[in-house]
Amino acid sequence: QAQLMESGGGSVQAGGSLKLSCAFSESTGSIDAIGWYRQAPGKQHEFVASMSLVDTRINYADSVRGRFTIFRDNAENTVDLQMNSLKPEDTAVYYCNEPWRAVTGSWGQGTRVTVSS
Repeated sequence: QAQLMESGGGSVQAGGSLKLSCAFSESTGSIDAIGWYRQAPGKQHEFVASMSLVDTRINYADSVRGRFTIFRDNAENTVDLQMNSLKPEDTAVYYCNEPWRAVTGSWGQGTRVTVSS
């Protein structure tokens, strides 16, 4: 199966920026799309953004549209999430995942983002 690994989390004040990276390998399986998801304390996982790796489709949750940008770095073989104008409510553990795998409830370790007011 394809392998994904998140990195780039940290702590920032409200209004600040962070960039998360999702390193992926297709050596053991092809990937059609990669999504970013998050789980805030005491809440379920929620969708943040996704992009297709086979066409130009990109989707964002309403809560992050205009503030977050998902993009592919072909040189690094990553799908990154640039997060600007961060809010305390963006505090969560962020995960990258293949959308089909996300609905099965299978998640990696994630990377923690903390936004202080």
